[in-house]
Amino acid sequence: MLHISIITVGRLKESYLVQGTKEYLKRLSQYAKVSLVEVEDERIPDRASHQEWQKVRLAEEKRILSCLKEGTYLIALDARGVIYSSEEMADKIHKIALTGKSHISFVIGGSLGLSENTLQRADLRLSFSRLTFPHQLFRLILLEQIYRWFKIERGEPYHY
Repeated sequence: MLHISIITVGRLKESYLVQGTKEYLKRLSQYAKVSLVEVEDERIPDRASHQEWQKVRLAEEKRILSCLKEGTYLIALDARGVIYSSEEMADKIHKIALTGKSHISFVIGGSLGLSENTLQRADLRLSFSRLTFPHQLFRLILLEQIYRWFKIERGEPYHY
């Protein structure tokens, strides 16, 4: 069975996001072992300089990278990444699994995004859109898409 880790910066606070996340984790349990890993977000000083932003990203990077399992296929969510359709991503995940990778990790950065080192470490930099999404909401969007990818890959009905 495929193992999927979603590593995120920060904790969910809104009850509707927590409820939606639980629902999709339940739905996904028949397709893969999916785990959510929340790492602490770094406090961003008021009127932070570019240098202070870099320090925040590097502190979060250490926490993120410490959660990665050896040999994982790392997908960094990045607005500047490659955009695939749901069908193309379903095929991509299937091909990753066929190459012998049994673990895929998705990384969602905090308010300032991911560090350049984390993006460089990634096997794939994936964008869902050129739009910017709140990182806490994006966790739910990602879970829904992973569920959709499994449904597509197995030829099971799901609304398009």
